Amino acid sequence: MNYKTSLKTSFKTAWIIVKLILPIYILADVLFYYNVLSHVAFLFEPITALLDLPIESALAIISGMFLNLYAAIAFAAPLDLTPKEWTVLAVYLGICHSLIVEGAIVKKLGFSLFYSYTLRIIAGLLVGYLTTLLPHSFFSDTIINQTIEAKNHASIFMLLENSLSEAVILTIKIILLITALIFIMDFIKSLSFIKNSKKNVSKGFSLGVGVFLGITYGAGILIQEAQSKSMSRSDLFYVTTFLLICHAIIEDTLLFAIFGANITLIIVVRTIAAIIIAWALLKFYDRKHQLAETTT
Repeated sequence: MNYKTSLKTSFKTAWIIVKLILPIYILADVLFYYNVLSHVAFLFEPITALLDLPIESALAIISGMFLNLYAAIAFAAPLDLTPKEWTVLAVYLGICHSLIVEGAIVKKLGFSLFYSYTLRIIAGLLVGYLTTLLPHSFFSDTIINQTIEAKNHASIFMLLENSLSEAVILTIKIILLITALIFIMDFIKSLSFIKNSKKNVSKGFSLGVGVFLGITYGAGILIQEAQSKSMSRSDLFYVTTFLLICHAIIEDTLLFAIFGANITLIIVVRTIAAIIIAWALLKFYDRKHQLAETTT
């Protein structure tokens, strides 16, 4: 393991987090202070209503879908969401985030952007909605028990001062978490059997890599197999579909756990959803290709 490389990656990631969290967090507080979102709330109400989230969480949802989870958290952090709301948001955005970047990666595996986007948006809404139906007691087992207090600021200057302070604290927490994860992930990637993975790819192994290390690294291992066709098309379809719903399960979940989201529930829900949806779509995929072969 190259510690200098890991440290350099940590600094780069930290700078990205600083550039995202600080301005977006403060912007979110200002938008809420002036009640700007009330003028565009109707555009996002179907999504937030389905997920049983406050309308103000729309910016977190949209930024998470098209940017990344850091931006989403920066918009959501000032909202003082409950543990249940953070858990639902984590489930939805865990499935449906960074659509543009990760969609481009999946496209290299031979699957269309339409399939990638449609699957993740529909699966995110469906699984997120089903999560809201779980008993309230399911959301009580959290690492952090937060006390929700309404924010009242006498002036915009007091708000900015408080917002900057909270944004800095949040930024430090996320940087420390991500730095620790980078070193852990880099250590795992340095293991010999991971380095030789392109020579020994299996469906189970590629699933494990993608689930824990993320869709970028998991797909990177699979790209060569897709090009060489050494893995069956059905296996490649199953692995890709599974990873679109359940990837980077530790890193993504811990980001939301900072605010009290239920780690166990998020992991279990996303994993079960990925198994069921990937299995169901694989059956449809195989049947479709069987019919195509019989008609040719």
